[in-house]
Amino acid sequence: MNYVTTKDGVQIFFKDWGPADATPIVFSHGWPLSSDDWDAQMMFFLARGYRVIAHDRRGHGRSSQVWEGHDMDHYADDLAAVVTHLDLKGAIHVGHSTGGGEVVRYLARHGEKRASKACLIAAVPPLMVKTSSHPGGLPREVFDGLQLQTATNRAQFFRDLPAGPFYGFNRPGAKPQEGVIQNWWRQAMMGGAKAHYDGIVAFSQTDFTEDLKKINLPVLVMHGDDDQIVPYSESGPLSAKLLKKGILKTYKGFPHGMPTTQAEVINADLAAFLKA
Repeated sequence: MNYVTTKDGVQIFFKDWGPADATPIVFSHGWPLSSDDWDAQMMFFLARGYRVIAHDRRGHGRSSQVWEGHDMDHYADDLAAVVTHLDLKGAIHVGHSTGGGEVVRYLARHGEKRASKACLIAAVPPLMVKTSSHPGGLPREVFDGLQLQTATNRAQFFRDLPAGPFYGFNRPGAKPQEGVIQNWWRQAMMGGAKAHYDGIVAFSQTDFTEDLKKINLPVLVMHGDDDQIVPYSESGPLSAKLLKKGILKTYKGFPHGMPTTQAEVINADLAAFLKA
């Protein structure tokens, strides 16, 4: 298996498929999953001549289950370690949910010299939690509850989340896909409870406002208006406005996990953006 060791000694697992000289697409996954969550995208773009790369965030999947460093700065630095290790140039960065925050912080913190475009899918920026300057955010108690469930009954919590709001399977008329639910649970349980616990603070309390303003690349912002995890009104549209070259694409009725359940639509629209 492929690993890169970070400056603080963490082993980050990554997949690297496709021709070395092809245009690279780098995928950053959501909480509390792994690079496996990008299977539908990686196979789609691999078949279209791209080089596709995805890593497991520290504490997640096959990467080291360290007890510290579960914050956006370390996430961004770990992504930079993968990019530098592979000497990627002109990379397209795609991030889902927490991975979208990782991509934004990476571009703002490490610069754009190795990147060409980015895409944020159902991403957490600019800020999830409610504050005095961000009154539309979710109450702190929501995230406290997520941490409590992660710390005390993670296995059941990680079954209930994909079976319900993550993929919109709790909506009237929805048809839950058992394989999708079990794959979510499998990925999540591969990671460490401490990383998942701290990651909730990272994705909910990090303010990406200034990071978004620093990005000069074209960025496609994709968000479903029925996202029950990262509410649409306080995320996608606001991020698109803060970006210099932000393009907002709204999906009526799509859930948070739309890269999986609506992969055909998401892949086609992302492909069109990459060619534009």
